[in-house]
Amino acid sequence: MTARPDSGSPATDALARVLARAAMAAEEAVGGYAGGVYLRSRTDGLLRLAALDGLPGRLFRPWWRMHVNRPYPVAEAFRSGQAVHLPDAESAMRHFPQLTAGLPFTFGSLYEPVAAGDERFGVLMVLRPATPGVAVRPADRERMRGIAARLAAELTAFTASGVPVVWDGDPFRPEPAVPLGGAEAAVDRLAQAVLSTDRQGRIRYANAAAAALPGAQGRPLLGEVLWEALPWLGHPAYEDHFRAVFMAPQPVYFVAREGHPPSGRWLSVGLHPGPDGVTVTLGSPASVSYASPQESASSADRSSALYRPVALAIALTEAMTARQVSAVVTEELLPAFGGRQLAIYLLDERHLHLAWETGFPRGFLDRFDGVGLDVRLPGVETLTSGRPLFFESMGHLAAAYPGIPLDTHVGARAFLPLIASGRPVGSCILGFDTPRSFSAEERTVLTALAGLIAQALERARRYDSEAALARGLQSALLPHRLPVSEHVVTVGRYLPGTVGMDVGGDWYDVTETGPDSLALVIGDVQGHGVAAAATMGQLRSAVRAFALGGNAPEQVVRGTNRLLIDLDPGQFASCCYAELDRTTGRVRAVRAGHPQPLLRHPDGRTEVLDLRGGVVLGVDPGASYPVTEFVLEPGALLALYTDGLVEQPGKDIDAGVERLRAALAAAPPVPLTETADRLAGGAGTSGHRPDDIALLLAWRTGAAG
Repeated sequence: MTARPDSGSPATDALARVLARAAMAAEEAVGGYAGGVYLRSRTDGLLRLAALDGLPGRLFRPWWRMHVNRPYPVAEAFRSGQAVHLPDAESAMRHFPQLTAGLPFTFGSLYEPVAAGDERFGVLMVLRPATPGVAVRPADRERMRGIAARLAAELTAFTASGVPVVWDGDPFRPEPAVPLGGAEAAVDRLAQAVLSTDRQGRIRYANAAAAALPGAQGRPLLGEVLWEALPWLGHPAYEDHFRAVFMAPQPVYFVAREGHPPSGRWLSVGLHPGPDGVTVTLGSPASVSYASPQESASSADRSSALYRPVALAIALTEAMTARQVSAVVTEELLPAFGGRQLAIYLLDERHLHLAWETGFPRGFLDRFDGVGLDVRLPGVETLTSGRPLFFESMGHLAAAYPGIPLDTHVGARAFLPLIASGRPVGSCILGFDTPRSFSAEERTVLTALAGLIAQALERARRYDSEAALARGLQSALLPHRLPVSEHVVTVGRYLPGTVGMDVGGDWYDVTETGPDSLALVIGDVQGHGVAAAATMGQLRSAVRAFALGGNAPEQVVRGTNRLLIDLDPGQFASCCYAELDRTTGRVRAVRAGHPQPLLRHPDGRTEVLDLRGGVVLGVDPGASYPVTEFVLEPGALLALYTDGLVEQPGKDIDAGVERLRAALAAAPPVPLTETADRLAGGAGTSGHRPDDIALLLAWRTGAAG
């Protein structure tokens, strides 16, 4: 059956078919065996797999959702706007170790951003056989670019017709034009079960012995998905074997216990891949040189379980805050074990407080928020005892803890202690929709993963404390009030970055340097954190001291440059300094590696000023900084800003400057506070700002203002 998008509307169906055609065209063009298209979703920063061809969707569910900030090639291509080409496993491991940890197979892959101008729709992806040591050919790169460009044009047409090009459902999987059946009649005489599936796992042929397998119940299997027809083959311990055979051309052999839950005889399973599908053989394990079926099954379990902690560990190293750690656990841990609910409680002053939840009924967990360590609850006792607790059903949980409130789910529960280096951090609850058992391997892996999660949460706590210190330091160093001056109105704005949650070294200041003169300065110290904030404070004080000492603009910047080199060799900063005569409007400006300011004339015409500049501060002790003079007329507005306001990942900074220029031209200068809010808010509405933003506006009112 063809998988349809959730909405089922004609427009969405048409969009799905366009995406599927592009994926299949890209496969054919570059010799791939699978392809797909990721599209942006209605959730900010989240991509979803919208179309998939050549792979069974069930096996790759953990990769259906992809955040644009994750270290995966799909996210990198979307974020940067540049294609990503991985010819083999070595290149994938070198550049994207988390991808290799989750899919440790030999394959090549190509990722092409789908964009039209500034409009980024998603990413076109193709998987193909690896070419070890041989880079992707220019012809294949060009073919991918061409198909992505044609797809972008089609998606632009959808947008123009009012159809939103977003995706929030499961991936659309086209029905391949492969007839059912097609195997030799002689195979029916074999005692060994033989099945043939297409590249999406649908059974295209099954011999007579296959119909006798547990789960088949003698019914025709043609057209069914393998793991739905024979559910015991869908055990998590075997998923990596199936992923391997769909991702790489080598045969795979393992043993599996038939029945659901697995309880019958042991069978040897052979998976034989081809360009159009996979042949599956199931028979007695005696013909395969395993030491014993039980040993082989345990080996398969261990092999499958190995990549879960590896993938999660790599992802946790990049999580900086408790919320990011919890999001990683949701994205990596739940799919690996088939979980649907997650709750994380953190310990604070002998009470557990709910820090993260997903999948539970709304408000159900509120009653457990803030419970003390003396309360008899599994989430408390797993932490106080240091032992994980596993319940195969909610009935087992209720029997162990009579009277405990239960939610509407009937499935299994796992309660894991979060302990880092002997220090209690909290507890983690995993929920499952249906009852299930936990093998010894799964219990061991989940317990180990709980330790990794605890370490990451403890690190996040320290980071949050350091970040709070840096933000407090920065808040103390930035001006809380700008001077009120005759004939000139000034307004400043600062927005911290949200990616990584580190404070930066952006600053601005306004200083009265004489009866009629005003010094305007804006700067950006390299780096983030406490060190950058401290350096910013030192530079702000230095600029103010040099300005109040009666120095000319070029002397102020030269002196600050030498001071930075003496204070912190290797640190550098950009800066723009302007001295304004409030009476005449004459401006003498100096620029040190900083973005060009904007000037809005009284008639609304807005231009990017061309100030001559010198190198950034902190590099050359003998650097010179030329002065540029211009006049700020009555009614004119000068805008100084840092690059966080105009830079966007994967886009030319000139495009950002032009957007800011157009916004300033369209904004009335009065009241100036609203203008500042509008300009800063245009970039501040983005949920993912990689850098801080500082903005300083100066409006000359004139003698009558």
